Amino acid sequence: MSWNPAIEPGCPDDVGIDAIETLIVPRSRDLGDFQVRRALPAPKRQMVGPFIFFDQAGPAELLTGQGVDVRPHPHIGLGTVTYLFQGDFHHRDSTGADQVISPGALNWMVAGRGVTHSERTSATARSGPNSLFGIQTWLALPDSHEDVAPSFEHHGKAALPMIEDRGISVRLILGNAYGKSAPAKMLSETFYADVKLDPGSRLPMPDDHEDRGIYIVEGSISVAGQDFAASQMMVFRPGDRITVAAGDQGARLMILGGATFNGPRYIWWNFVASSQERIERAKAEWRAANWGQGRFDLPVNDRDEHIPLPE
Repeated sequence: MSWNPAIEPGCPDDVGIDAIETLIVPRSRDLGDFQVRRALPAPKRQMVGPFIFFDQAGPAELLTGQGVDVRPHPHIGLGTVTYLFQGDFHHRDSTGADQVISPGALNWMVAGRGVTHSERTSATARSGPNSLFGIQTWLALPDSHEDVAPSFEHHGKAALPMIEDRGISVRLILGNAYGKSAPAKMLSETFYADVKLDPGSRLPMPDDHEDRGIYIVEGSISVAGQDFAASQMMVFRPGDRITVAAGDQGARLMILGGATFNGPRYIWWNFVASSQERIERAKAEWRAANWGQGRFDLPVNDRDEHIPLPE
């Protein structure tokens, strides 16, 4: 739908609570300096549209000299999305990309047949106290694009479409929603957006996508008269017109979804594929460490170490 909340925006109580098909309370993992909350994949839900992995990192405050160091590691069969609220990451990958991402910008890396990348807190951020707060998510690639050549796109904050109206602010990160299109090239029907809601404001969910979900980053929302707090994900029944209302403190949300995949995906470590055989081949090539001779190489400026294959 296009954005015009003045035309039949709906009411949070117009649908029953059964419009929420799945409610996910993410698993929390303590990594020492910060926590990660993983919403996808979940026991009752593997994917929302193409989204197959969804992690909230932080919020965390780090001392001078501290930072995150995710050493070079491989991916196949997916696209990775890095989106930050606070802090930065220095991304390097085997396509030659070398990019620092800051809050509100987008890093979109398509692994396809195989890519290697690292993400580290930048040297500039480590020069003083620094923060980390953001979302890492993966999108599974459709069968027709599992083996595409790897690629990388960076789009700055100003390049991502904004929709603002009556206490609502939406930054469209990927895909299409509310009559707007984000600049990154998508390989399947998708929408993904960062939403800020003032207290009491109402957000109609896009109604032109089959799978639709909400992750509550901060604050709270109500759906069908029931309240939901931060760090919960809900996935809605296809076809219903859904409007959510922000609580007394407002809310920050990530809304996501797209076309339902034809079947489940295999996921092991950093690999996503339509068959177990594809994953086994990728495991063998990463273990062999024949950099530049097959599907995997190391980032040009980050070749001194890598994460070994898990046992």
